[in-house]
Amino acid sequence: MCHNSLRYSSVPRIFSVRFSLFLLSLILRFSSRKAKLYRFDKDGNQWKERGAGTVKLLKHKESGKIRLVMRQSKTLKICANHLVLPGMSVQEHAGNEKSCVWHATDFADGELKDELFCIRFASIDNCKKFMETFQDIAESQKREEENKEATTAADALNKLSVKDKKADEKAAEDRPVAGKEETNTDAEKKTETPAPST
Repeated sequence: MCHNSLRYSSVPRIFSVRFSLFLLSLILRFSSRKAKLYRFDKDGNQWKERGAGTVKLLKHKESGKIRLVMRQSKTLKICANHLVLPGMSVQEHAGNEKSCVWHATDFADGELKDELFCIRFASIDNCKKFMETFQDIAESQKREEENKEATTAADALNKLSVKDKKADEKAAEDRPVAGKEETNTDAEKKTETPAPST
């Protein structure tokens, strides 16, 4: 026990409590099963192993954004750390039903890099569940983004219509005041003009 507590305490804490809300269904499916993560090295034109461990999808409590995080099982080093964005897609890798591939902008090494990832599971079922969950999350993020855009547009239109109403009310208030000023100036002109003398 002492050894485990030392190992966990030596790992720097990267995520705050805000990302502590897990997508429980995915954790339950994949927590006892390890997966291997690979990244494609463009320079060497080959796949390089990034690590083996459990993959987690974390949901931010406030913003609702979902992040894919994977740590190596022995060292707890982060293998993958990226947001699941709208429009992302995951595909089966070269006819292998146990592995799948996707593109992401990863932050596991401390800087943003565009990476091509491949993850291999122990069973076909786990891979299919991962792919379905990943696609569902990407689609839900897309719907949420569209809803936010529609809400923003509606708010902008509402503000414009409120400003127009206020401008109309001001113009309506200005019109009677302008009419009163004209009548006052007409009366003043009549009193100021001298009567013709005979």
